[in-house]
Amino acid sequence: MPRQALNYQIRLARAGDARPIAEMSRDCIEQGLGWRWTETRVLACIRHPAVNVAVAREGPALAGFGIMEYGDDEAHLLLFAVHPQRRRTGVGAALVRWLEATALTAGIGLIRLEARVNNPEARSFYRALGYRETRTIRGFYRGREDAVSIARDLWAG
Repeated sequence: MPRQALNYQIRLARAGDARPIAEMSRDCIEQGLGWRWTETRVLACIRHPAVNVAVAREGPALAGFGIMEYGDDEAHLLLFAVHPQRRRTGVGAALVRWLEATALTAGIGLIRLEARVNNPEARSFYRALGYRETRTIRGFYRGREDAVSIARDLWAG
């Protein structure tokens, strides 16, 4: 049974969000791989015109975030996390839907992302939102771990 989400707000990230996003990435996503999504890198994404960094905040607390890069024909969800205590509350799904709506507004209907092959929770989360696994990418994560490529065609319904 999903836990109830507290009151949260989804908005574009600001410079002050870069550090908590980077720390959540380090603690929730990049374990065992080395920390590459540093505050500096996240801040560069916040400032980049072809990237949206969205945050879900519950008051001052960061509940989750997504970093999505936009190309001509498709968007790539580069990084996505929900705080472990906020998972299964609807925050993650709302954040993905916000990013999808933004892509559609930009005229983009295809979203791609990658997840670790050995992360069944993430794979199940995206599957429940209508995403499908398209292929396995050997050694995607720094040559150490395989990834599964996942995509959703928003125009297909």
